[in-house]
Amino acid sequence: MSTGLVSQDTIVALATSPGVNGAIAVIRLSGSQAITITNAVFKGKDLLNQHTHTIHFGTIRDGEEIIDEVLISLFKGPHSYTKEDVVEISTHNSKYIIERLIALLIKKGARAAQAGEFTLRAFLNGGMDLSQAEAVADLIASENKASHEIAMNQMRGGISNKLQEMREQLINFTALLELELDFGEEDVEFADRAQFEALVQELKVHIAKLIQSFAYGNAIKHGVPVAIIGKPNAGKSTLLNTLLDEERAIVSDIAGTTRDTIEESINLDGITFRFIDTAGLRETTDTIEAIGITKAKEKVRQAKVLLYLYDDKDSTADEVIAQVKELYYDGLIVILVRNKIDLQGGYHSNEMDTAITDVLFTNYSDSLVAISAKDSESVERLKEVLLDKIRGMAVEDQQIITNTRHVEALKQALEALGQVEEGLGILLPGDLLAHHVRTALRHISSITGDIDVDRDILGTIFGKFCIGK
Repeated sequence: MSTGLVSQDTIVALATSPGVNGAIAVIRLSGSQAITITNAVFKGKDLLNQHTHTIHFGTIRDGEEIIDEVLISLFKGPHSYTKEDVVEISTHNSKYIIERLIALLIKKGARAAQAGEFTLRAFLNGGMDLSQAEAVADLIASENKASHEIAMNQMRGGISNKLQEMREQLINFTALLELELDFGEEDVEFADRAQFEALVQELKVHIAKLIQSFAYGNAIKHGVPVAIIGKPNAGKSTLLNTLLDEERAIVSDIAGTTRDTIEESINLDGITFRFIDTAGLRETTDTIEAIGITKAKEKVRQAKVLLYLYDDKDSTADEVIAQVKELYYDGLIVILVRNKIDLQGGYHSNEMDTAITDVLFTNYSDSLVAISAKDSESVERLKEVLLDKIRGMAVEDQQIITNTRHVEALKQALEALGQVEEGLGILLPGDLLAHHVRTALRHISSITGDIDVDRDILGTIFGKFCIGK
């Protein structure tokens, strides 16, 4: 990584969330002059003579004017988040005080930090690799237990460690392949082709699993979109209200009450689900209702899970089968939900269930749950099935990919490794094999930043961070 990307400026920003009610705000500085600049406005101990990882009480002054009483935390590089000298000023959470302090520090020589610049410096100074830096943003944005755990694992190097291991193995073989070029006239092989092929196959399997994990990771990161769909009066709005434990959607015996989609999120055992109540599917001449039905079908295309509601009083097996087939796309999780069992004699399976599952369980679904949407205890069974389906997307102890940039790089690496494997099969010369290996290496290394990363790419990545991080 070119050190030219590392600014020599000392930067400053509010590190805590602006506009949030609370007693304390933290202002952060990082850079070679962080302690000197702070010391110039601090009345208390001489900060230049204090040890790292110490806290000091005093006042911040503009001339003789006291702006606030503060606590100063010192972190001397390289033992800090950015690997530079870092100062954190804990002050009272007043907009006026915060603005005065930052303006004063800028006046003394600091510069306002750009979005993500503290973490960018941590990356450029070797404090973390690029995938770990991106995980910091995911950790800040995590809204549930599952996304927090994934981000924390990535930030601690969960993905990086395995990628680094793969990278080193490929580098070793590339070196041997290229060494063969120096002995081309002697027709020697330093790289054992059988061992190399076994390694390539092993790496392809692992990368394929990482790519596969993205479906789960992305759903967890952004919340699992669940479309509730079915004919009018199937009980979709009642189910949404029971799931939310509040009267969010209008429930009526009049068909076509829901004209637009209604979206609400709930947390089930650490996973966020975004439930979408949609207009009932039917033929209609009502222009507004027809628009709602079109939007309902669009929402299914955006969903990860489809809850298809029906009851055997108002639907036939052929209708259910036809609608599910029409709505289905590859990768969609379909859960069939027979509703209104309180009116139909209970939970036991019936002939309609059998007719539906005989057709749909082959390629479209493998779950049928009988419920009464009015009964919260009954709906608990549906929640359990829903959780099992999402958890089933993840492999135990598997690293989880949540970043689109990472998954695209892995796909390109997998393609390059496929070319290596094909080359081994046709006895491709070592120099051409090495070219494909280097291509795979470049894509793997782009995830962790172990190669030169374009400034525009870094700007895109870190520009998504909040100011102060």
